[in-house]
Amino acid sequence: MALIQGYNAAQLNGGKDVPASDSQPTIIRFGVFDLDPQAGELRKTGHRISLRPQAARLLALLARRPGQVLTREELKDEIWGKETFVDFEHGLNLCIRQIREALGDDAANPRYVETLPRHGYRFIAPVHDTQSATDSAVDLQHIAHNTTPIISAPSRSYRPVAIFGAIAAAVLIAVAATNPGEWRARLLGSTVRPVRAIAVLPLENLSGDSAQDYFADGMTEAITTDLARMESLQVISRTSTMQYKTAQKSLPVIAHELNADAIVEGSVQRSGNRVRVTAQLVRASDDRHLWAETYERDSRDILALQDDVASAIAKQVESRLGGPQPQPLAKAQTISPEAYETYLKANYYLDQFDLQKSIDYYNQAIKLDPNYAPAYAHMADAYFFLGFFGAMPPRQAWGKVKEAGLLAVAKDGRLPEGHGALALAKLHYDWDFAGAEQEFKRALALNPNDADIRHSYAHYLMAMGRMDESAAESRRAVELDPVDDGLTDCLCWHRYAARKYESSIQLALEVLKRQPNDTWELAILGWDYEQNGLPDRAVSEFKRAVEIEPKDSPISTFLFAGLGQAYALAGMKSDAEQVLRTLLEKSEQSYVSPFDIALIYVALGKKDTAFDWLRKAVDERSTFLVYSKWEPRLDPLRSDPRFGQMLKKIGLPS
Repeated sequence: MALIQGYNAAQLNGGKDVPASDSQPTIIRFGVFDLDPQAGELRKTGHRISLRPQAARLLALLARRPGQVLTREELKDEIWGKETFVDFEHGLNLCIRQIREALGDDAANPRYVETLPRHGYRFIAPVHDTQSATDSAVDLQHIAHNTTPIISAPSRSYRPVAIFGAIAAAVLIAVAATNPGEWRARLLGSTVRPVRAIAVLPLENLSGDSAQDYFADGMTEAITTDLARMESLQVISRTSTMQYKTAQKSLPVIAHELNADAIVEGSVQRSGNRVRVTAQLVRASDDRHLWAETYERDSRDILALQDDVASAIAKQVESRLGGPQPQPLAKAQTISPEAYETYLKANYYLDQFDLQKSIDYYNQAIKLDPNYAPAYAHMADAYFFLGFFGAMPPRQAWGKVKEAGLLAVAKDGRLPEGHGALALAKLHYDWDFAGAEQEFKRALALNPNDADIRHSYAHYLMAMGRMDESAAESRRAVELDPVDDGLTDCLCWHRYAARKYESSIQLALEVLKRQPNDTWELAILGWDYEQNGLPDRAVSEFKRAVEIEPKDSPISTFLFAGLGQAYALAGMKSDAEQVLRTLLEKSEQSYVSPFDIALIYVALGKKDTAFDWLRKAVDERSTFLVYSKWEPRLDPLRSDPRFGQMLKKIGLPS
């Protein structure tokens, strides 16, 4: 469009620019839109669309010079004036955003207004000028047939070139109208796609003390979380990027493995009460370093420092790489350095699955600073795992999850993890399924890039029997966190729930090649083998899982009960009964889920005893009851009226 419009405007006037005052039309028409620059009105198929005056003037300025790049400085001078002292950057971004909303345009795949990183903006749609609202737009055929006679040619030898240029112009206009993105790429020779996904690699600890690694990891997580709140930008989960903490790979290779268009890398250094963070933005396609900056603050301002770094990166992604416009971050909270350091240690132990130790540190952090919402939300995660795998009575575990979630939301209503914790408690213990979905959707609206919340929402959808939606959310979670095999584990579980056993087995075996000691995956594989008529293989997988998992692990009793069920289905009755005796003895000292015991009796064919234990499970609100609607291991009971009554008590349709 730049070549066409520049050629027609300049060549038709002897190579001179057309004076704006002489040639500006009353109406500028593009697509289904009519823009009246004098009145400042935009109409779509005759219906007026609201635009603030500055946005209307900006749109008119861009549309009058289609195909031409207008720099941000030019736009500032034309719209705001050379002597302006207002926040021009904020005003321009606001106007561009409003224009795109009015036109239904997309910054990533624009049809009208294109962002040129480091330069400005360009109007890319074909424009037809009319002198009044009733005039007809000039069509392509008219342009093609009437350009040649007007061109002033010095000699006959230039005439064929002019004719060819007119024909080419008509063709290019048609191509631009049908596929402006592809046309721009071919005409301008551009092969660099705009940023749609970004990954923050683990910041390097330069403090000279390996004991400070948790602090650098905490900074990495904080910056990742802040960036993840940018709408339309996919931010790879920290769980995936942490796999590259000591990897000796080039940035393009890492970006390819993470499917990221850009990489953020950097370092953290602590000295006394000062914290220094250095960050740089790298384009993945050519390993080009686009931006780097160093920030230094007092440790008491650590949260503001994190927000500054994330905001700067977001702005660079938009201005240099054509990414989405950054959303303003909420005002940073304050937290005492001691409380924040304790909170980071708690996160470290949570990552290590040392749940009780993490809870102890979260409680210490909360005691030091009771107003820091993330400490409550992350502590809810620790209690979630204790409740999910039956390591703690449901009332105690889910009560703590709900309590921590409520406190997190009370301290910060915009904290996604707080709403996610409430959703999990409403799903697994309150059996408030409508309320659970509402909280999940609220959490995802606040942070659409949170892989863990998407994964949990997939659990909710699975419990409700909405298998296609559940699988889609689970896949989306894996896309956001492609290296975390824990999420792939649950993708296998979703396939098991949908009774796609062969597919689940194939994926589970792939995961176990990478993570042979993944006991949760071994359990899912065992269930697949049971339902696929291979109970002996199921026994082998559960035996292996029980041998690998430490006896004091929160998941150990869960796996041992699974082995008992596998024994029963394999016809190894005495072994199954021995597992039952062991579990019943253990239940006198610590908690054992009645749901797990009921499943062993189902496999042994003792339906009445199984229903007795299921009644206890309902009274306690055992975690896995919410998945009874589809659970294949309960199939032998489905024809019994007592099963339908149980589903009704839970609130699930039979």
